[in-house]
Amino acid sequence: MLFGTPIKNERCAVPRHFFIQVFCLLALASSASLAYAGNKPLTLPEALSRAMAQNPSLQVFDLRLNGLEGRRITADQNPALDAGLEVENFLGSDDLQGVDGAEYTLSLSSVLEFGGKRQARVNLVDSRYGRVEAERRAETLDVLGKVTQRFVATLALQEKLALAAEAVALAGATHEIVARRAGRGAAPQAEVMRARAALTRSRIEQSRLRAAYESRKMALASLWGDTGPDFQILEGDLFQFGSSANFDALYQRVSDSPAIQIYASEQRIREAEIQLTRSQSESDIRWQVGIRRFEETDDSALVAGFSVPLFSGRRNRGEVQAALAARDEVRFRREDTLLRLHVRLYDAYHLRQQSIEAVAQIRSQMLPDLTEALNQTREAYERGRYSYVEWTAAQRELLSARQALVDTATTALLNQALIEQLTAQPLADR
Repeated sequence: MLFGTPIKNERCAVPRHFFIQVFCLLALASSASLAYAGNKPLTLPEALSRAMAQNPSLQVFDLRLNGLEGRRITADQNPALDAGLEVENFLGSDDLQGVDGAEYTLSLSSVLEFGGKRQARVNLVDSRYGRVEAERRAETLDVLGKVTQRFVATLALQEKLALAAEAVALAGATHEIVARRAGRGAAPQAEVMRARAALTRSRIEQSRLRAAYESRKMALASLWGDTGPDFQILEGDLFQFGSSANFDALYQRVSDSPAIQIYASEQRIREAEIQLTRSQSESDIRWQVGIRRFEETDDSALVAGFSVPLFSGRRNRGEVQAALAARDEVRFRREDTLLRLHVRLYDAYHLRQQSIEAVAQIRSQMLPDLTEALNQTREAYERGRYSYVEWTAAQRELLSARQALVDTATTALLNQALIEQLTAQPLADR
């Protein structure tokens, strides 16, 4: 639970019965959580391990690599052999009626490839292996980033549920104190009704957070293919940020990350495509051999032939030009991606730094002041010096500050997860 250690203040004598009531209500409010906490809590490393092993989007890469194996087998084959049968001079007129004057030619033909076409095809398939592996690493980072972000968001809701339990307990204790003062005639009955309404409102908020918490757990479990979470609670420290390198060092890591390495792999694919396209400029020789039978004379003879396309290099210049343009385009798309990643990293870096500083200020300055102010306001209310409005306002300010602390820590960790995803390196041990 957040803020489990109460802030001591020797200047203010706090009545013991108030805290006894608060702690009793806290025990009742958290009893349900303790009841279902028997299962082992889920940690972030366990969630990441599950996603790595079971996430459906990561499983497709093995199939893609298997498909490339098949394409490589095809690319490494020699040109196909074609068998043909040709019949001439039959079903005509006069002497050519029927098949008595027919000529049958049984042939075998294929192509002699020049210009290294076969090796160029194999090289193109091989270059796509690297692209798939780079995409696998990038997709893995994306999945792990989603797991971390959803884990942090769910952990934040878990902290807010603990805070909501404290709010319910505080509202219940407030209602009891107001009712007791109203029974002595020291407070109007309207304050009792307002305190009861505040207790109801805090319970409604607790119920809303519990429903949102269950939804977040479901979303987290879906990242490793489960349709329902098999865990009840999360285990983690929302306020453990670790240290990070300076921005320039982080950006250097981005330049070497899988998101950018994809473009290096694509560059190799384009180079292989250029090689294959240029190989098409070399003319291939199509050959044919066979045997011809003359039905009329009952004789046979060998036949052979070959053909060569003319001006293949000239006709292929446009394809070579297109392949070169596609290769040069990769460089500019890589530079554009780096610029966009630079902006995202810059925003995440500075927002994380600002959030960490804000967490430190809230914990060291704001919360002690508001806790002390609440203690003094409650004591003054019981003595009749402050109104119910002033007391409840002090309660809301403290609860709001605690919620702001959780939100600020969550912002820091979400941006930390984004930085880790962009740089492909962790900032802190978990």
